[in-house]
Amino acid sequence: MPTRSETLAKAAMLRAMFEAQGALVVEPPILQPAETLLDLYGEDIRARAYVTSDALRGEQMLRPDYTVPVVQMHMAHGADSARYTYAGEVFRRQEHDPARANEFIQVGYEVFDRADPAAADAEVFALISEALRGLPVTAVTGDIGILMAAVKGLETTQRRKDALMRHIWRPRRFRSLLDRYSGKTPVPATRAALLDGTVKNEAPMIGLRSTQEIEARIEALREDALTPALSGEQVSLIAALLDVREMMPNALSRLHDIAVDLPAIAEAVNLVVARAEALAARGIDTDVLAFEGSFGRSSMEYYDGFVFGFRADMRPDLPAVASGGRYDALTKRLGQGDEIPAVGGVMRPGLMLELEAKQ
Repeated sequence: MPTRSETLAKAAMLRAMFEAQGALVVEPPILQPAETLLDLYGEDIRARAYVTSDALRGEQMLRPDYTVPVVQMHMAHGADSARYTYAGEVFRRQEHDPARANEFIQVGYEVFDRADPAAADAEVFALISEALRGLPVTAVTGDIGILMAAVKGLETTQRRKDALMRHIWRPRRFRSLLDRYSGKTPVPATRAALLDGTVKNEAPMIGLRSTQEIEARIEALREDALTPALSGEQVSLIAALLDVREMMPNALSRLHDIAVDLPAIAEAVNLVVARAEALAARGIDTDVLAFEGSFGRSSMEYYDGFVFGFRADMRPDLPAVASGGRYDALTKRLGQGDEIPAVGGVMRPGLMLELEAKQ
């Protein structure tokens, strides 16, 4: 295992590479207000973050990543084009795998640029790919924006689309909703009884929701129960998108085929085409670059477009050596009215040194 000093030295070299591209070095505080992260991720974030309490500042979290605080910093000072880099510790609770580090060094590069999103995607990916050259890693890419476009194009209510969009990054819950909306699985018996009036909601009022809010929720559920089921064709097309696992040329061919029957994804597929061309212009051999339709859905919650990761070839037990993606919607959410296209990526220098030592 590399020492902390060796890891910090490697991190400094990687950060210098990004500085040479014109990136400004930033260092967000290690303690971050919990409110923003809870608002973005919900209570799920507590399972992955270290939370503490401050008498004056309220709940705080040890920095679980850099992207959110960097976006907050950038959007607080306007939404102009910029490039940032950083190197430092992030903290993740490990409740299931004691072998995984709960504190590690992360190096990143974030690009805020309105001019050419495809070129910015290619820039981030190519720089990180170059930094990993010679290591036994394999890249995989995806695009969450295609699935989002498919959900938006479904022939169903906005309420159901919103529910599916909330669970894009929770594959099991997403699949469960699709099965219920298509009639494949029945409404839970307890809910069905409440909706048809055979059981009354007579529970004591002990929560924070008012009677009016509870009644409105029940009425929304009743309306949803009357909504026609999603067609089998729509569900099959979503499944076909998620099943795409090919090298880039074949993946694009498959996506174009699906877009014939699901035209809502056509624009998103065109963005993948433009990105592939930009990657090729950067020297990336896209003929051997993997594309997976479901990639990034379980670990990249604020990404809404291009996603990528570099996996250790002989160490499937290791987390991604590098990963990243596009997060345009996050800038809008944190921008208080402003927004700007943005993409970034992070590397783990400790894992890079570990792989180098084994060669």
